[in-house]
Amino acid sequence: MFEIRVICTKPEAPEITKALSEAFATGPVRQYPARDGDRVRLYVTAEQAMTRWPAPETAYAKAPSIISEIGCTARGARDCLHGVHVREFWLRKAALLDRIALTDDDPVGGDAATLANEAARRLIDLDGARALDHPDELPRVS
Repeated sequence: MFEIRVICTKPEAPEITKALSEAFATGPVRQYPARDGDRVRLYVTAEQAMTRWPAPETAYAKAPSIISEIGCTARGARDCLHGVHVREFWLRKAALLDRIALTDDDPVGGDAATLANEAARRLIDLDGARALDHPDELPRVS
């Protein structure tokens, strides 16, 4: 937990408060006049938000059906073997496996979850991204 102090104009305060609450898990904002009399001081207690990923319902709200994605991923495997659309293939495969894992009896430690994590790590490696802030952290939504 940490304290944030912002000095801003009074009209900017609501927008800054909203941005802070979107970026962090925040407590109530305390507002006081600044010493110059023209601006305000905002104080807010905050902590790093625990959810790094959107909820599955949000992440997959507009996704095609699982059956449709299986077909698309199977067709994409052929192109991937020839070096075409490799990133799209791994993105679709990781999302498909994640969705399947979410329906499994063990959505975190089951076989489908293991495959989904492997596909997600492959996508992260392909993008050249660091494996999150904590390398042991699972890259899936669940």
